[in-house]
Amino acid sequence: MNLELSEEQAAVRQLAKDFVDREISPNVVAWDRAEEVDRGIVKKLGEIGFLGLTIDEEYGGSGGDHLSYALVTEELGRGDSSVRGIVSVSLGLVTKPIQQWASEEQKRHWLPSLTAGDALGCFGLTEPGHGSNPADLRTRAVRDGDDYVLNGTKIFITNGTWADVVLLFARTNDTPGHKGISAFLVPTDTPGLTRNTIHGKLGLRGQATAELVLEDVRVPASAMMGPEGKGFSIAMSALAKGRMSVAAGCVGIAQAALDAAVGYAGEREQFGKPIASYQLVQELISDISVDVDAARLLTWRVADLVERGEDFATAASKAKLFASEAAVRAANNALQVFGGYGYIDEYPVGKLLRDARVMTLYEGTSQIQKLIIGRALTGVSAF
Repeated sequence: MNLELSEEQAAVRQLAKDFVDREISPNVVAWDRAEEVDRGIVKKLGEIGFLGLTIDEEYGGSGGDHLSYALVTEELGRGDSSVRGIVSVSLGLVTKPIQQWASEEQKRHWLPSLTAGDALGCFGLTEPGHGSNPADLRTRAVRDGDDYVLNGTKIFITNGTWADVVLLFARTNDTPGHKGISAFLVPTDTPGLTRNTIHGKLGLRGQATAELVLEDVRVPASAMMGPEGKGFSIAMSALAKGRMSVAAGCVGIAQAALDAAVGYAGEREQFGKPIASYQLVQELISDISVDVDAARLLTWRVADLVERGEDFATAASKAKLFASEAAVRAANNALQVFGGYGYIDEYPVGKLLRDARVMTLYEGTSQIQKLIIGRALTGVSAF
């Protein structure tokens, strides 16, 4: 087993690190306080190629493998998880599924603008009351001649108020469970689609999170992506890869916590010497370091499985479960190193902790990941 990065992967990682240090890190505190990231970052992400990673060049993508994608999302997570989420959702949950499942006409229409940062996508799956059980979603798509008419509500939609297209999941027939669900590409300027910003979030405050309300939204039948009734499969395949992206972002959070703790412990003095010299501070820092390495290796394994065409869903759940919980531990330990200063938003660790906490909730809670892993190991479904 060779864990050394190729020259191309190392170059992509350095490119991402430089981009984060130049375009993101100087703005993090201001964006967090304002509860809004500068929208100009989207075009910059497109121009540098980060919104086209793993997408074929014929559609405007920048190519690359999934480990390169994980390396970029890790660096973005190190800088600001709100920006990482823009890429993870638009690229990971919308653009990639379009490349895999959409018609050629749909690919030609959406992929060039999404990869360039001229358009942004959001993933319309979660509903009020139907988060961990999306197979029971209630949004309906009723056939009316050459169109479908959509009605329903989606909640906690990342990029929701910024997006130009929603990859929307709706029930197209009365078949119970996942078999009745289909996927649609719905432009956000379609009449009847209302987007409401969700304010007051604990973390990811700069990220555009929204409620989507659909009232008699009419789209042509050609807006359906993939075969009718295959929407749940499309959603689950997107989320499996999405969990790798979340895991990588969590590695970034943990790495940022480690960097901050080491730096502060070397500068801060108590009782006449740097606090880094005290064993209990070293213990906090060593715990963070172990979590970073373990989470990173679990995430890299997922990327390797994807590239080799092997089943990766369970490995992705393991990586997402461990990395999200590790990010919370890492940020909390770093805050302890900072002491009272960690509680002030001029210092980075408070935001890291707030951002890390949601990672254990979205794209499948930690409890759901344990159910997925347990089912894979025992062959017995908990649902």
